[in-house]
Amino acid sequence: MATRPQSPAPAGPARPAAPRIGLGLAAVGRPGYINLGRDRDLPPGRGVGAMRERTHELLDRAYESGVRDFDAARSYGRAEEFLAEWLDAAERPDAVVSSKWGYTYTADWRVQAEAHEVKDHSLATYQRQLAETRALLGDRLAIYQIHSVTPDSPALTDAALHHALAELAAEGVLVGLSTSGPEQGEAIRAALAITVDGEPLFRCVQATWNPLEPSAGPALAEAYAAGCRVMVKEAMANGRLAVPEPLVAEALAPLVAAHDITHDALALAAALHQPWASVVLSGAATAAQLDSNLTALTVRLTPSDLTTLSALAEPPTTYWRHRASLPWN
Repeated sequence: MATRPQSPAPAGPARPAAPRIGLGLAAVGRPGYINLGRDRDLPPGRGVGAMRERTHELLDRAYESGVRDFDAARSYGRAEEFLAEWLDAAERPDAVVSSKWGYTYTADWRVQAEAHEVKDHSLATYQRQLAETRALLGDRLAIYQIHSVTPDSPALTDAALHHALAELAAEGVLVGLSTSGPEQGEAIRAALAITVDGEPLFRCVQATWNPLEPSAGPALAEAYAAGCRVMVKEAMANGRLAVPEPLVAEALAPLVAAHDITHDALALAAALHQPWASVVLSGAATAAQLDSNLTALTVRLTPSDLTTLSALAEPPTTYWRHRASLPWN
């Protein structure tokens, strides 16, 4: 059985004593995604066998390097399947496995598709996808999150869904949500207010935060203070901070030189320095990227460095409009 974040006291689940890096499988569980540079990163042909091998290679390397948090989703192609196979191959009782429901993968293992995933936050979809996740991950599932909640999501107001999620929480699974879009803070605060039988429902929040899009920070601080496990996704802005645009690269050059690090490590270090961050996800697609990402754990940024990084912030609507324009490749 995989490790579950425990809830020893009413204040909420135990969180890592210090922020740590986890491995997210969005980039390797399916052949197409929006991260930049995938034409260079992935195996030729991107067949199921090649992508399975790459995923297992990354999981092995991550675990051997001390990574214990592994994140998937129903819509990440075959990510849950690849992760389950890896877990089956050896005893790794301290692995913390999280996944997400709410999107259905529809690309049929194609790089280009009319629709790569379809969003539905209904009770029926939750019940179907939980069964699918359980069939693969069984009782190793430690955290289950609603995928990409926005303020208008029916998942925030569906009482029947809330009770079903509370039943899952009663089984020992940490119930959470991930957020996206320019109103992440509003979605997070709405979720924090939801209770079932007087108890908070959501005990884990996964949100996009990076120096280009830090707007969820205050709401994430509130979630952490309320006892939630806070997971940071897209810390490198889907590759925009790993290979930054010229103006961003110019602004970051003094920090990269002063700390003798790569741009990706700097972006991850910025997230690790947020006092509310429990886990910061790497979305590495190659072993070299993972190794580089993990060096962020040794970076010590100064208040002046963090001020420099904060100056990169874009208006949330601008950031999410740019993200929506990134092609699946």
